[in-house]
Amino acid sequence: MKAFIASMQGRVFLVLIGGIVASALLTAALADREGRRTFVQVRAAHTADRVEQLVSALEAVPPEVRPTLAATLGRGMTAQFAAPDAPLQENDAELTNALVDELGQDRNVTAGTRADCAAQAGNNGAFARPGIASCQVISLTLRDGTPLRLILRPQPDFNWSRPRSSRWLLYVIVFPLCLGLLAYVVARMATRPLGRLARAATALGSDINQPPLPESGPSEVRDAAAAFNVMQSRIRSYVEERTEMLAAIAHDLQTPITRLRLRLEKVADENLRDKLVADLGAMQGMIREGLDLATSLDTGGMMQRVDLDSLLSSVCANAVDTGQDVTLNGRTHVSILAIPIALQRCLANLIDNAVKYGGYARVTMAREGNKAVIRVSDGGPGIPEAQMEKVFDPFYRIETSRSRETGGTGLGLTIARNIARKHGGTLVLRNGSGGGLECTLTLPINSSGSNSGRR
Repeated sequence: MKAFIASMQGRVFLVLIGGIVASALLTAALADREGRRTFVQVRAAHTADRVEQLVSALEAVPPEVRPTLAATLGRGMTAQFAAPDAPLQENDAELTNALVDELGQDRNVTAGTRADCAAQAGNNGAFARPGIASCQVISLTLRDGTPLRLILRPQPDFNWSRPRSSRWLLYVIVFPLCLGLLAYVVARMATRPLGRLARAATALGSDINQPPLPESGPSEVRDAAAAFNVMQSRIRSYVEERTEMLAAIAHDLQTPITRLRLRLEKVADENLRDKLVADLGAMQGMIREGLDLATSLDTGGMMQRVDLDSLLSSVCANAVDTGQDVTLNGRTHVSILAIPIALQRCLANLIDNAVKYGGYARVTMAREGNKAVIRVSDGGPGIPEAQMEKVFDPFYRIETSRSRETGGTGLGLTIARNIARKHGGTLVLRNGSGGGLECTLTLPINSSGSNSGRR
């Protein structure tokens, strides 16, 4: 849930839900206000119409008959032929205006509320309703000047909270469900192009030759996809140009270095000649390492199915043939999509690094879930924790000497990690519990490439 709220889709969903709920509440408040106002107007008009009918009937009969007629016709109200005996608590302007419209300006009409309804109505039980302490009182004069006071039976106020059927419960359940579904669909539609762009950017880091994004959808999405495709094309061109340039430089440097090596054969001082030849060899090695680094950064290359067990066995066998102390244990029984030469170089760099700085390399491999894990351990002093990541920087070496025993360019681990990332894997280092350094190479396994049945 926390991840959903932190995502763009979750935030759009919450904004939509909040906006719609706020709009619904505002609409309900306005409807309630308008409903109450209409209710008051309709009730005032209805009351004024009843009073006008009663007043017309009373004015049409002799004064001595009026009490009897008022008791007969004035249902819901008590008629008293007397002037107001106390001021009203609150004037009812809406009812007063409705009565003036019905009866005219010359009737001295006043309408409002009183608290002592039962006492004013002669303790009439109809005027003592639970929860209602006040009632409406109307005072006016008939055409002959007789004062008339009408006490209306108390009526409940406007109230929305009295559902007439179970359909209200259905609305309360269905409305939030429909609202949530609509908000989720809109949020998903709005954020789906962003997710597609994020996945494409992630895939671009492992393969610069990914197919371009489809330029479809709203204009903003099409513009973003087009800009991303242009960026990908430019990055691909830059990488290709850099690799070609370094390859050309490395190739062109081979000729003058070869000439220098041939001319050094004419140097009479054998000791000086050996030192110069060694320096030329180191220069050639640096050139090859630089070219390999550029190649490892190039995410191109033809992927093909590779038997990982056979490839690693071949690399270890080659190392043993050159006199290195290397052992291999375990099997994965899988084949993966890889660039064989690049992956072979990655494994060879890890083994060479272990033998060079740790004296030996103990290689193990196993399948862990949907990943193949290769570990290379040595017997060296390990690496300080503070420099565990720095050793992957190009040309960084903890050993600063350039002796023949531990010399190098500081590019071996950099190249190995670049190749691992090119294959969608990871390369991490850690110091072993008993000493030495352990390099862990993790590569993803394509399920269709599993050879689990092979023994």
